[in-house]
Amino acid sequence: MNKISLTRYLVEQQRDHGRIPAQLRLLLEVVARACKGISQAVNKGALGGVLGSAGSENIQGEVQKKLDLIANEVLIEANEWGGHLAAMASEEMDGIYVVPNRYPQGEYLLLFDPLDGSSNIDVNVSIGTIFSVLKKPEGPSAVTEQDFLQAGRHQVAAGYCIYGPQTTLVLTVGEGVSMFTLDREQGSFVLTQEQVRIPADTQEFAINMSNMRHWDPAVRRYIDECLQGKEGPRGKDFNMRWIASMVADVHRILTRGGLFMYPWDRREPEKAGKLRLMYEANPMAWLVEQAAGAATNARERILDLQPRQLHERVSVVLGSKNEVERVTAYHRSS
Repeated sequence: MNKISLTRYLVEQQRDHGRIPAQLRLLLEVVARACKGISQAVNKGALGGVLGSAGSENIQGEVQKKLDLIANEVLIEANEWGGHLAAMASEEMDGIYVVPNRYPQGEYLLLFDPLDGSSNIDVNVSIGTIFSVLKKPEGPSAVTEQDFLQAGRHQVAAGYCIYGPQTTLVLTVGEGVSMFTLDREQGSFVLTQEQVRIPADTQEFAINMSNMRHWDPAVRRYIDECLQGKEGPRGKDFNMRWIASMVADVHRILTRGGLFMYPWDRREPEKAGKLRLMYEANPMAWLVEQAAGAATNARERILDLQPRQLHERVSVVLGSKNEVERVTAYHRSS
């Protein structure tokens, strides 16, 4: 079997297909190398002294884990000096990180959730890194936070790396979704699946059922119909899966289909949702759409939403197309 490395895949995307410019290819290779470093830290766990709380909170008021901060630092240090980026933004930082003057500035902006699923770190459940790449708006002016506030449809690359039994990098540059598995003996990511497709229909959903009493009536209607099974209006039985790590839940959907929902609820009614538009919803929505799925905020296509803030939150409904359309229709009719 002729193994195709991530580097070769990206070179072919650039050279043979003209899908990505050289600077974006190099940037994606650097992100992948950073993910390898994070994977090693995750694998060491307690042996590396990286488990537990860091004793601090991020801008969203969430307690930061040691691995959150380690992963954030790994991504910054790996990407700041290469000349591909103008600035970075992270779920773990209050504002943007502009590439220091001592390094050349590139034409791209990188956004990332350095370690998604932090609540699972200490219990050895799959977690991951989510990333999104945007093009810096043209002009000589210094990069600002406003430059990052682009709708998700303007992404030029997006993906995630999941740290589980295998370390898998999932990537799109706008021409479908490819998966790469880390070959630890060779130290490189190897192409293991191309043109990933999400089935349009499914019998599996993922949602935090403990929040049921806080849901919008449209969400309750959909879940109630699923729970009625063959005897209900859907005429089929559904399974529920919930890992509490968006990377892991989305990876399952990309692998075998399903529906993931993290909707608005009444616990914090002033917030549009729990997940971050820029670091989580946009890159995941693009991956899912590139794999023939759909992604909405329960009313509108996520990739069409115009961000107003760097850390903006949003409701998320994504996965198998027909189920996403059903949930969205229930919200619109209510």
